Amino acid sequence: MSLFANLGFKLLAITVALMLWGVSHSTSHRERGFDLPIELTGVPEDLVVTDQSTDTVNIRVRGSSGSLRRLLGGDLVYRVDLSGAKLGVTDHAVEAEDLNLPRGTQIVSRSPAGIEFTLSKRGRRAIPLKVDLTGTPAAGFKVAGIELEPARVWVSGPRSEVLRLAEVLTEAIEVNDLRAPLEKTVRPLLVGRHLWLEGDPEVKVRVRIEPEEPPPAEEGNG
Repeated sequence: MSLFANLGFKLLAITVALMLWGVSHSTSHRERGFDLPIELTGVPEDLVVTDQSTDTVNIRVRGSSGSLRRLLGGDLVYRVDLSGAKLGVTDHAVEAEDLNLPRGTQIVSRSPAGIEFTLSKRGRRAIPLKVDLTGTPAAGFKVAGIELEPARVWVSGPRSEVLRLAEVLTEAIEVNDLRAPLEKTVRPLLVGRHLWLEGDPEVKVRVRIEPEEPPPAEEGNG
């Protein structure tokens, strides 16, 4: 019997088999885990979140290979609405319904089951700036003065932390071997996980470099 007998039927059978394999492969269900960063919304204006029990929510999703690939290409976050939250500790139950997943997917597990948030009273204050100078001017010269514009920046955060903050340093300015005034634009550097600068301030710094005054001559005896 010829190898090429009924060739058309054989090719059709192979094509159908490949199509069925492709459909079966694309619709076969698998499971995959995802770590979702937590995104907060609706935090009351007079409060600030100072602690939370976790930064991510882990979910395990079952779905077709195609739907799981769509999840991989998306920007997955777990949003928590804190509208109406009060001062102190508040609990949020992690619900599968809060996630907008593609059709054909199903959450089979989630961890943790709940998230605990601590909210503190918010404060704001204008804090003095201090320039961080490094190095020393050239021999015979000195730093005669420093001018900042602005001289203060507004800081927000937990009221207790804001009240304890005495000053905000700027980025370091190098004055090593300088013989002339220096003008530079730098940014404030705020240390504190829960503190933030209002706006995006830049600071103009003018450093005056002047010759040192020679020591007074000693008067001769007699």
